[in-house]
Amino acid sequence: MAADYNYTIKELPSSERPRERLLHYGPGALSTGELLAIILRTGTSDENVLRMSQRLLKTFDGLGGLVQAHVNQLTAEKGLGPAKVAQLKAALELGRRLLVAAPGERPQIRSPADAANLVMSEMGLLEQENLRVILLDTKNRVLESPTVYVGSLNTSLIRVGELFREAIRANCASLIVVHNHPSGDPTPSPEDVAVTRQIAEAGKLLDVEVLDHLIVGHLRFVSLKERGLGFS
Repeated sequence: MAADYNYTIKELPSSERPRERLLHYGPGALSTGELLAIILRTGTSDENVLRMSQRLLKTFDGLGGLVQAHVNQLTAEKGLGPAKVAQLKAALELGRRLLVAAPGERPQIRSPADAANLVMSEMGLLEQENLRVILLDTKNRVLESPTVYVGSLNTSLIRVGELFREAIRANCASLIVVHNHPSGDPTPSPEDVAVTRQIAEAGKLLDVEVLDHLIVGHLRFVSLKERGLGFS
């Protein structure tokens, strides 16, 4: 679980600080906001760096928007001086060059954090519940990640079969279900567990393995598979 952005970095236990978590667990265990906070290092007098990272991701619509933003746009943001903007742009450019060096590479999901990091910067800021499916090939490489449902997850309203329509079309081997909690708290509700159980059972019938169901909040996520909720 990611660090709580209501506290300053120094107030967090050392085991929950982004830099320490990266060194201990590896970069794949961190959310996009936490990785951005490590690059920016410090916030402002009234805004910690985790909250500032979240604000920037929301303002510029994720990492893609930060890549496209002009230096003047970034320096106009509170807490971003020329030095921080230079650090940020340098890190984003290194990521872009890596993609250019390996254009055929698709993201590969090796852990729940890998899947969460694909969508957290976008879905963690949505004001309405969205449900997406991450479609994977036989090597757990991402094929696509369409949104299949918008609205409160209610077992009496959601049609589980709709989740598998894109999966069957793409002939994927497995999928991961992801939905957000606009409240920011990713704690699973009884409805979330019930929907997960239905989805997992439907996957068995359709021969599409459901690897996990992730709930995304503000810079945090929960894996129902890891918690043993909804999966037999």
